[in-house]
Amino acid sequence: MITLYGIKNCDTVKKARKWLEKNGVEYTFHDFREDGMESVPVAKWLKESGWENVLNRRSTSWRALTDEQKEKMDNALALTLATETPTLIKRPVTESAGETRFGFKEKEFSELLEKGTN
Repeated sequence: MITLYGIKNCDTVKKARKWLEKNGVEYTFHDFREDGMESVPVAKWLKESGWENVLNRRSTSWRALTDEQKEKMDNALALTLATETPTLIKRPVTESAGETRFGFKEKEFSELLEKGTN
């Protein structure tokens, strides 16, 4: 089963959801804003992938951070900030077949789908 995390009005999340639906892939969608952050495994993502891959450094939320926060960024600070401001997280986050991916690329989604069905 695939779990897709994100924010429903995010264009990239919309593309990912459209791709999954077009390809007949069942998935669970967890909206950071509507469903909350309590059950979101941000700490696991940070441990496995590092803050550099989890946080979206091109986002408005990243630009709103202080220079000091950006300079001192590590997994612990990223966990605190991402939990408080989920728009810092690169979207969508896809979990399937024991793998976590950040962002949306059709080729990667196809590979993930293959792994999930084998």
